Amino acid sequence: MAKLWAGRTSGITDNLADDFNSSIRFDQRMYQQDIRGSMAHASMLGLQGIIPQEDADSIISGLEGIFNDLNSGALKIDETCEDIHMFVEQVLTERIGDAGKRLHTARSRNDQVALDLRMYLRDEVDSISEKVRALMAAITDVAEKNIDAVMPGYTHLQRAQPILFSHEFMSYAMMLSRDLARLSDCRGRINVSPIGSCALAGTTYNTDRHFEAEKLGFDSVCLNSIDGVSDRDFCIELISCLSMIMMHLSRMSEEIILWSSGEFSFIELDDAYTTGSSIMPQKKNSDMAELVRGKTGRVYGDLMSILTVMKGIPLAYNKDMQEDKESVFDACDTVKMCLNICAPMIASMKLKKENMLHAAQKGFINATDLADYLVRKGLPFRSAYKVSGQIVSVCIEKGCVLETLPLEVYQQYSELFEEDLFQAIDLKTCVMTRISEGGTGPASVEKQINYIKSLLS
Repeated sequence: MAKLWAGRTSGITDNLADDFNSSIRFDQRMYQQDIRGSMAHASMLGLQGIIPQEDADSIISGLEGIFNDLNSGALKIDETCEDIHMFVEQVLTERIGDAGKRLHTARSRNDQVALDLRMYLRDEVDSISEKVRALMAAITDVAEKNIDAVMPGYTHLQRAQPILFSHEFMSYAMMLSRDLARLSDCRGRINVSPIGSCALAGTTYNTDRHFEAEKLGFDSVCLNSIDGVSDRDFCIELISCLSMIMMHLSRMSEEIILWSSGEFSFIELDDAYTTGSSIMPQKKNSDMAELVRGKTGRVYGDLMSILTVMKGIPLAYNKDMQEDKESVFDACDTVKMCLNICAPMIASMKLKKENMLHAAQKGFINATDLADYLVRKGLPFRSAYKVSGQIVSVCIEKGCVLETLPLEVYQQYSELFEEDLFQAIDLKTCVMTRISEGGTGPASVEKQINYIKSLLS
């Protein structure tokens, strides 16, 4: 079949070259954006008198029919076409005749594909943002329902200080809130219309780029036509944002995997989000969390792919840029899939609060509070630190914890120790007295929860 671009060449290419050159197998997902963009373009052409108004009306009516038929399934996309743009124009011309051939006046596939991609990714950002919000809501709900659960906080994967589980979990909501803000910022840079840039140099026709941009919901138009067709910063920026979302999901998944293990046993995932072993009947594997962790590398790969494609391309459009879509589509699909699984997995997991508290008691994680006790009694912190370390060594030697070491042993190391010591180093007291803003105290955690709720309202 001769191509719509036949002229300078015969338009007849080798079948293998056709398949290699074709993008319709992946860009067909943009058919709605392509048709909407073409309808706005036809409307502008008619209003500006560039084509007869009756032709513009016929084009718009024909495109509406194609849109409806594709949505209903009455029309199937022909994957022998080169791309979705050619398919739509070809069907349009078959249906309305020569008027359909006027649609491509004052535009190029270069600005057309940039328009479609920006419109598609704008919709994707909106969808992904809603899924991020759903996960934030699930995290906040679990934190609020378990606001009093005490667990060990870790540094270097070693038990460090007592914290509330809700404090730990809300840190992920904070990460996601920044992801949400980044997506919003990125959307603003996506939402700039390139249509009217044509191949690279603009056009001799008296077009109204602002009319098309406004009709399609864009905030502004690209100010440089070469940049309009050759820029893919918006794709790179979006995948970068998605990579950070995946980094946060991966870190959360790593903790869920650890907490689900027998060595920690802090949580239990619902059966719906775990799998078993083909040979070991006792196993309950956190495969969904592991897959989220693994798919992070896939999205990172998408980012590196498009960065590498773009790094050496001269201006303006080059066919290399066809490689942008599979990377950005895959990143969007992967992130949406992971967000979809994480929200219900989090919402349905069960906490093992006693195990968390027991782990906290075994780790001497109230040693800092022991030192702070002595500081409040007047001892300099460095001296208090040394005394506390000596007492931890005694506990290890005797096989006990700070809460069970007799007061008389404490008093061998400092006469400042009194009966009120044991209340001061009780783990729940240690958590309750963390009153600094942003800390693990209940009042602070409630403030964090309310902050995230305000973002989601």
